[in-house]
Amino acid sequence: MAERADIDDRSAAFPMLARGQIEVLKRFGETRPIGEGEILFREGDASYDFIVILEGLVEIQENFRGEARTVARHGAGRFLGEMNMFTGQAVYLTALVREPGEAIFIPPERLKEIVAEEPGLSELILRAFLMRRIILSGMGTGLKVVGSRYSEDTLRLREFATRNGIPHAWIDLEEDESAEALLREFGVEPAETPVVIWQGTDVLRNPTNADLSRAIGLGAAVVPEDTYDLVVIGAGPAGLAASVYGASEGLSTITLDAVAPGGQAGTSSRIENYLGFPAGLSGSELTSRAMIQADKFGARLPGPRKVVGLRRENGLYRAALSDGEEVAGRSVIIATGAHYRRLDVPRLEYFEGVSVYYAATEVEARMCAGSEVLVVGGGNSAGQAAVFMAGRTRKVYVLIRSGDLAKGMSRYLVNRVEETPNIEVLTRTEVRELLGDEDLEGVVVEDNRSGERRTLGAKAVFVFIGADAHTDWLDGVLDLDERGFVVTGPTLGSSGVAWPLARDPFLLETSLPGVFAAGDARSSSVKRVASAVGEGSMAVRFVHQYLAESRSGADAG
Repeated sequence: MAERADIDDRSAAFPMLARGQIEVLKRFGETRPIGEGEILFREGDASYDFIVILEGLVEIQENFRGEARTVARHGAGRFLGEMNMFTGQAVYLTALVREPGEAIFIPPERLKEIVAEEPGLSELILRAFLMRRIILSGMGTGLKVVGSRYSEDTLRLREFATRNGIPHAWIDLEEDESAEALLREFGVEPAETPVVIWQGTDVLRNPTNADLSRAIGLGAAVVPEDTYDLVVIGAGPAGLAASVYGASEGLSTITLDAVAPGGQAGTSSRIENYLGFPAGLSGSELTSRAMIQADKFGARLPGPRKVVGLRRENGLYRAALSDGEEVAGRSVIIATGAHYRRLDVPRLEYFEGVSVYYAATEVEARMCAGSEVLVVGGGNSAGQAAVFMAGRTRKVYVLIRSGDLAKGMSRYLVNRVEETPNIEVLTRTEVRELLGDEDLEGVVVEDNRSGERRTLGAKAVFVFIGADAHTDWLDGVLDLDERGFVVTGPTLGSSGVAWPLARDPFLLETSLPGVFAAGDARSSSVKRVASAVGEGSMAVRFVHQYLAESRSGADAG
């Protein structure tokens, strides 16, 4: 746990409001006394006010197993709040007044007005919320995931929490001596793990991602009766950009994603070549800011919802969800991105989720701390993963089939990789075997020129060897290229699907009028974050044109 001084020293997370800023905030809320012992909000509350302390002292606590742990204290000039005020997650901490005083109470809807109307305050509040989420995640507040490191479901739940920015702690059945006693206390058999403990008392036995999402109030509900101007499928950079621009330009917009906002970019430890951020930013920060923007303009971002089908009926497109519900829209943007390919080596499935990973986040870094790891791939994702893991492990091997790292990686990342002393690049080398019984104990690699083999002492393998489109559910619905990516604009017809209208298709329009594709899911797209954001925003312009011609009767389809 972080020490109290360490927390308070982080001025970005715990800023002191100036007198002028406090006067501005008074216009948006109600000022009233706070009494000693008063609970301002409690763990599990669906929502709470943004609170500015004028006088007094408020203690932020986490309650678990009947014990209260102090997380932070806020005095005069500080404000209470965290990212869940924007994401819709239920509160997982309690605010207790220790010394009486006075505070401003600002309802969540009015906080959104502050974000929209007061740019200076908006940046200060948002930055504090982002930093607090990082600090609290590092302290292990929030959900408690109890399960074995060898369980794929344990990793699934931890990755779900990490990808959705949900603070949590992992209690490993294999190493934590208190784990079994904790299970007995909650009446859980080891065979029922992994379990998630929520609000200190509620136990969810191996919940699905959707079950966990509902339990903690993540995102808004889907209302089947609603009809939207724009349905965005996929919430990576392209989908989030489409959501922001669509909602900001007056389109009723809903964005659906199977796992979490951010896509592959959301797992990046640092994106250093994104315009306007010379120091770089993490994928999670980019995602959080984009989500808040989308929410500010009125876009709906429900919790994880997997789209499994798309059809047209009575002039509307209906996206079928895996839970049997449907979402109807007048137009659609496909932004489902791509997923990493798998290595063709024996016993890969045995180690997947235990020692073989397709993302390098804090979850994986903690499991690999101090060991040797192998990163397979020569693109930017591999380079970012290598640099990130190098700061948390003893040694990182980067393995590529070609002879030149610069062939597929941006120059700035090549430099970072080459300058990091504990990264070793193995060119013209491929993985042949994974060694070990329960844990990965080593990796056999082969020089593809000489055939010489050697064994690396890697305890984990991170795979970034190219991507396949997330478009299986669109086979037979849209024109797809030979690799499954969505064909758009002038190149339509490659698979024999005829364009049905007299006009030419718009640049990002698919073989179905009014359905567009953006980002990595689109055929011939540039696989970069900035390109995806550009295509997502550009697609919204074509949506406007399509909706205008639909209203005028020009679209006979």
